[in-house]
Amino acid sequence: MVSYNPKDWFTFIFRFHKADTFRKLLPLMFGIALYAFIVAYLEIQYWQGADNSYLKNITIVHSILSFVISLLLVFRTNTAYDRWWEGRKHWGALVNNSRNLAIKLAAMLPEEYDRAYFRKLIPAYASFLQKHLNDEATSHQLDEEFEIEIHKTKHQPNQIAKMMIQKVNDLYNSNKITGDQLIVLNAELQSFTDICGACERIKNTPIPFSYSSFIKKFIFFYVMTLPFGYVFSLGYYVVPIVVFIFYVLASLELIAEEIEDPFGDDANDLPTRKIAANIKKHVTEII
Repeated sequence: MVSYNPKDWFTFIFRFHKADTFRKLLPLMFGIALYAFIVAYLEIQYWQGADNSYLKNITIVHSILSFVISLLLVFRTNTAYDRWWEGRKHWGALVNNSRNLAIKLAAMLPEEYDRAYFRKLIPAYASFLQKHLNDEATSHQLDEEFEIEIHKTKHQPNQIAKMMIQKVNDLYNSNKITGDQLIVLNAELQSFTDICGACERIKNTPIPFSYSSFIKKFIFFYVMTLPFGYVFSLGYYVVPIVVFIFYVLASLELIAEEIEDPFGDDANDLPTRKIAANIKKHVTEII
């Protein structure tokens, strides 16, 4: 995730970072510019004297469709941002639940061995969840006994949650915690799995294909027909104007595509790796 000062206007205007849509769209923008120039040249040099009232009136259609495309893009970006913000809320809940669980365990468990067990596994859950959502290969970051147990399954977060619940039940069976404390701890541990499931829902359920495909086709045909109507009033200035309109519309779609899956390593994705590191630091301090 990009760290920035939201009050620094000039930095935003004159700096292009690696995730900027201008870099991604530059080849297409050259193609659109060439296409608009060819249409403008043909209309100005060969079709200017003919009866082109039907081409001039195509601007009326663009005026009507501009309202429709603006509604579609607003809905598209809002939907993508809702997914991004929902992912951030779930990871914020994971931070709070990890702290709460660590605080309660620190108060309930007098023995250092038991506390050390959770000191390793609570942060490990956040770290493995981050890699699970990002489809990364899990690295060796725990003791060998934990690594062997966790890597038995493909879903490592579930395995870590299972190990923590088993440990809590063992503590209850050995009379180290009471029944009331068992209920409290089980509720905290269940919240981990709920957060994991919610994040998987966001990651594995993208916007419907038909909707995304329709928006892209709409933008393409809208931009492709712009030069035919506006060249009579704008002349060759229609070339940069059409390129700019394409840049604005396509950029909104690209931004929506990037933030609708907030668990990757793109510049605008959530800083899940940093959040997992903060959870480890906080839990280590508490227990």
